[in-house]
Amino acid sequence: MIEERSLGADTVEGVRILDVLDEGAREDGTRDVRLFLGRGVAPDRIVARSGLRPVSITSVGKSLMVRGIWDGRGDSVPVPLDGAQDAVVAVQPEPELFARLNVAMATRNGETPETVAAWLTHHARHHGMEAALILDRRRPDEAPLAPALRRLLDRGVAGLQRVVVVSAPHPLGARKPSERHVYGAPDSPGKDRMEVPANDPWTAPLADLIVLEALRWRFLTLARGVVWLDLCDMLAPAASGHRVFDKLEQADAGVIPLIGRRVYPWRVRKGQQPAFGDHVCDLFDEAGGHRRWACAPSRIPADAPFRMVRIGNLQPEPRHAVYFYRAMALRVTEGGDLPLAPKAGLILDDDLLRLSKGVFAHNPVLPPISEGAGGKLPASVPGRTAIVTCMRNEGPYILDWIAHHRAIGVDDFLVYTNDCTDGTDTLLDLLQDAGVLQHRENPFRQTDMKPQHAALAAAEDEAIMARAGWAICMDVDEYLNIHAGEGTLRDLYAAVGDANMISVTWRLFGNDDLDQFADQPVTERFSRCAPHLIRKPHQAWGFKTLFRNIGLYKKMGVHRPKGLKPDLWEQISWVNGSGRPMPNEMLRSGWRSTTETYGYDLVTLNHYAVRDAESFLVKRDRGRVNHVDRDQGLGYWFRMNNNAEIDTSIQRRAVATGAERDRLTALPGVAAQHDACVAAHRAKIAELKQARAFAAFYDSITSDRMKRLSRMHAHFGANVFLAGPDCVPDDIAGSTPPKDFFFTVEDVDDASH
Repeated sequence: MIEERSLGADTVEGVRILDVLDEGAREDGTRDVRLFLGRGVAPDRIVARSGLRPVSITSVGKSLMVRGIWDGRGDSVPVPLDGAQDAVVAVQPEPELFARLNVAMATRNGETPETVAAWLTHHARHHGMEAALILDRRRPDEAPLAPALRRLLDRGVAGLQRVVVVSAPHPLGARKPSERHVYGAPDSPGKDRMEVPANDPWTAPLADLIVLEALRWRFLTLARGVVWLDLCDMLAPAASGHRVFDKLEQADAGVIPLIGRRVYPWRVRKGQQPAFGDHVCDLFDEAGGHRRWACAPSRIPADAPFRMVRIGNLQPEPRHAVYFYRAMALRVTEGGDLPLAPKAGLILDDDLLRLSKGVFAHNPVLPPISEGAGGKLPASVPGRTAIVTCMRNEGPYILDWIAHHRAIGVDDFLVYTNDCTDGTDTLLDLLQDAGVLQHRENPFRQTDMKPQHAALAAAEDEAIMARAGWAICMDVDEYLNIHAGEGTLRDLYAAVGDANMISVTWRLFGNDDLDQFADQPVTERFSRCAPHLIRKPHQAWGFKTLFRNIGLYKKMGVHRPKGLKPDLWEQISWVNGSGRPMPNEMLRSGWRSTTETYGYDLVTLNHYAVRDAESFLVKRDRGRVNHVDRDQGLGYWFRMNNNAEIDTSIQRRAVATGAERDRLTALPGVAAQHDACVAAHRAKIAELKQARAFAAFYDSITSDRMKRLSRMHAHFGANVFLAGPDCVPDDIAGSTPPKDFFFTVEDVDDASH
């Protein structure tokens, strides 16, 4: 039942010959020949030498099939290349091996003999496969497949008549890492940070695609039907009349599509090899899939070549599509124990579980069932809203920020501080004593985390979070600006229906050309800002996320909750600032909006990242709360200071905010401590302006040139913001460019967020 063959490969003049077929004598004594050549052979090297006359040349993926007529005799066909004297022995086609049979053509790339045996048994039993043609892409030092397969299938498989294993003496892959390595797994998290493995053309993705034509013309021309898969691909079981070869018979065009998706185990038991039955999970947000095909060779044109995902230019009939699963733990067998897919994206699939237990009689490891999710509670029943924030030397801005958010409906504030020298801690303690907020020392020094991440981890255990209906992580330079209704959170929650997550996109507010600090509300001083549609710099469209505190995710994140519980993903109803649904691919990761996901109709996050120039000196001196090792220099000011448009919409809450501010300042000691913070801020400004470096920096950011650039962001490419303002020529910086003007520079190293 199991036979072995080899491609008649050879190398002549450095050109790889994959196979040569002698298709028999013609009436005039000449012979028909098919020559299959590896990539990189120019057609003009195929010449009529030693009697070979090319009739047609077919290119598939830059590899070639030359069909020609040979005038010679015997069983040796000279290779038609300039200057070559060698001859390659032609082999006779063997289509009778698969005549009138339902055949699966497959590639093996590291799958174990046990996997191959299970694959053969499954497709014979559930799809009527009668034969298989396997291209064994093993490395030269690896054991051949056929002997082990004979031992495993010594009693045969019902309905399976023949298996032919074809070896390839030359590598057929691209100059890329192995397809078996986790580096090539499309969904593997963190692979961008992996060390790139060495190229391995023996097992890299198939590149000499003409080999499919070599298999076709050598073996498959008389087959009733051919299904093209890999040995990690498993067709879903189907009822009689709906199996792949049945559907192929029903297709008028003689070709049908196969559509596959990647599937994964939750975990393989220790000491066991992965099996098809382990694969009970898929990714809820997998964007694409895999395409293959099935065909009836006698019903497709001879000049329509076999390709990876299609046959020539033939259009398969979608109504006859058959689905398959790509078992990724069988495909990826090298690269250590690195994950093949993020656990946060894997969900148990009922069909896969039935397949595992019912077809493969397997006992797979199942993902845990999450507890604590509250389902789709309508947003209009909000409960308490809590903000978790981090501060360092923000004393002058605390009262206005809290007053604004209390005025729109925020109930609780959990504030973490570290290394404050301007009286921030004292002011927060006074507000805590009055029951306005909870103040905590940031525990980051007792961890290996950055300050903001350490604070969020600590917040998980706080009573404020336990009772919060909604929560968000925000900074003191970020203000929720609600446009729905009267501008309150209750209006926003009512507007988004049953949403349980709302991403609020930043709108960058610049310094409004104000150089000096003043003790006035930020929302009243600064009204110049970026346009709504501003894709550059990439920081301009970050978002923060209001989320229902119902356990859909494992922990808070700076921009959005993290650690999705994948079995709960269908309970997520996530909208943007216009109330439009966010795409599934955002559920696991992502921190910024795109042209498809931004929206400001219901809510904006006003981001006053720079404030006035004097205050920015203090911000630069203290460092960033979450990135303590990054300098907030001229490049940061350039990126974040955007004065292109005017927006005063947040000021409609000014009266309510003012009333809240008055209540706060009336609390014992609060007004005096606020004044002390302002005095400390002014003293720090004066100190910094006396330092030569800071004085020069201040002169730079307050220059006419920088003020003009703050209105020109829409005209610049992303690389301009990475390179910094000095890359903009003076003639551009000093001009008033037309609306459609655009300027950019060559690629530069990215500045990470």
